[in-house]
Amino acid sequence: MTTPLITRHPGAIEWAAKQGLVVDHQIAHLDPANIQPGDVVIGTLPVNLAAEVCARGGRYYNLTLDLPQEARGRELSAGDLERYGARLEEFSIHTVAILSQST
Repeated sequence: MTTPLITRHPGAIEWAAKQGLVVDHQIAHLDPANIQPGDVVIGTLPVNLAAEVCARGGRYYNLTLDLPQEARGRELSAGDLERYGARLEEFSIHTVAILSQST
């Protein structure tokens, strides 16, 4: 079992360290093919990647923020994350249906 932190943001890395999170490695982008059953993935992933983590037997902990609109699109510090209520929330996500669009 491994615990990767998926982020490219220095503020998130610093926030995780301040929380005492134990992670095996930090990477900027997740390749879901590397996920093994029992792995714990921490980050903010697109829903399709989070679903793939869960389908492969991993657990997904989302780094959730209560981010106001004026703070979007800018780099956040660890202090900003704390100010915006940063927390980890576990999600279990699965694909219900795959729809294709005919053109």
